[in-house]
Amino acid sequence: MSEKTTTLLSDVTIKGDIIEKEKLVLDSKVDGDVTADRLHTHSGSNINGNISSSNIILGGSSKGNINADVVQIKSTAQVEGVLNQKNLSIEEGAKLKIKAETF
Repeated sequence: MSEKTTTLLSDVTIKGDIIEKEKLVLDSKVDGDVTADRLHTHSGSNINGNISSSNIILGGSSKGNINADVVQIKSTAQVEGVLNQKNLSIEEGAKLKIKAETF
C-alpha cells in the first residue's frame, strides 16, 4: 500500500486547522494549526499556527509552536516559536527566532 500525499499549492489560502493522517506538502498560506503524520513545506508556504507532526521539513515561513520527533529546517525557512523535538537539523541561512526543547 502506497503512502497518500496531499499537496496544497501556492494559490491556496486556508483559514482554519488542517489535519492529515499521512503526508502533507504545503506551498500555501495557512492561518490555523497543522497536524500531519509527515509535513513538508516549500519556500512559498506561510503557516501562522501550531504544527504537530512526527517528521517535519520546513522550507517556508512558520510562526507558532512546533511539536515533532524530527525537524529539518531548510535554508529558505523563517521560523518563529518554540520547538519541541527529538532530532533537529538546521541548514545555514535559515532565519530563526526559536526556543528549542528536546524531549
